[in-house]
Amino acid sequence: MRGVVEYEGTRIAASSTAVSRSLVKDTVSLYLPEEMPWGIHTWTPEQPELYDLLIRIRKGAEVLDEVRSYFGMREIRIEEGNILLNGTPLYERLILDQGYWKDSHLTPPDEQALIDDIDKIHALGFNGLRKHMKVEDERFLYWCDVKGMLVWSEMAAAYEYSDDAVEEFTREWLEVVRQNLNHPCIITWTPFNESWGVPKIKTDPKQQEFTEAIYYLTRSIDDSRPVITNDGWEHTISDILTLHDYEESGDVFYDRYADHLEEIGTGEIYHCRDRSAMAEGYEYAGQPVIISEYGGIAFSGGKEGDWGYGNTVKDEAEFLERFDRITTAIKQLPYVSGYCYTQVSDVQQEINGLLDENHEFKIAPEKIREINCREVGMRRISRE
Repeated sequence: MRGVVEYEGTRIAASSTAVSRSLVKDTVSLYLPEEMPWGIHTWTPEQPELYDLLIRIRKGAEVLDEVRSYFGMREIRIEEGNILLNGTPLYERLILDQGYWKDSHLTPPDEQALIDDIDKIHALGFNGLRKHMKVEDERFLYWCDVKGMLVWSEMAAAYEYSDDAVEEFTREWLEVVRQNLNHPCIITWTPFNESWGVPKIKTDPKQQEFTEAIYYLTRSIDDSRPVITNDGWEHTISDILTLHDYEESGDVFYDRYADHLEEIGTGEIYHCRDRSAMAEGYEYAGQPVIISEYGGIAFSGGKEGDWGYGNTVKDEAEFLERFDRITTAIKQLPYVSGYCYTQVSDVQQEINGLLDENHEFKIAPEKIREINCREVGMRRISRE
């Protein structure tokens, strides 16, 4: 077996190894200081640099098989309450993406539709997305790799908790992780969301232990990414503490969290109506905090049956004012490492998308981008 690694047509490394069993491992060094300042091309949202890979299987001079692929070099890790990408603090500006189209529903109409969505999300000033309750077409992940879009990979939930659900969920989730773990765009695994499929996780040790088992199984296959066990609330063991909050007022949003970081992990209620951040028996342990659902502002003109979170706004000016207030409030929280706005596009009666059902902009994207990318001075939060 011979492997060749190239970057933009320049050979970086090559190696050969004998094939003596069904699984063969080989290691090559990509360090090339004369080629680049740090000796390696790194993948980031701003510069999604990718290496090309060619692997050939030979028997003597005859080529029996070959495959071409690609990969990216990037590290995502957590240190002292921060999420680091290649050693640099990462602030995640995410958007919730259900991957839904008006006519074809959960099936993308074509590859161009996937590309267009990624480009529009970038145009809105987001650097990543939560692929919500869906394992997306792998072409989507390919284009996220190529275009530099961060992805949280999320699993569809079981309808209810049962022995069969545990078995099927475990098998399918591990298949998802194994299939997609080589995509550099994926920076977080999210097997559970809002206690769906584990409705008694807050108090039931059996359901809690199930989420712990999935956490450790995921880490046993891929220990290079953080895992969120129950996105939104009632976390058990989790590498990131995520909160869902659809508060309409920026000031109320800020005051709710500004001085309450430690209290969030005690079981006291500070978000999501009657939901606590941690399941019973678990405590906040200094993980990074992300507001992983917020906003959801309904903006459609007020047609009957339309739905969003909170009061429907009457026009673009009112939408932008509310989006600005709540987004800025989150940015002013020093211990928060990012946010995820709900959502990319309208989905049937849910008219809280930044795009309509046809995936066209409702508002000029540069207006949203200015708010997302604006530098905000952080208020001082008391640690007393």
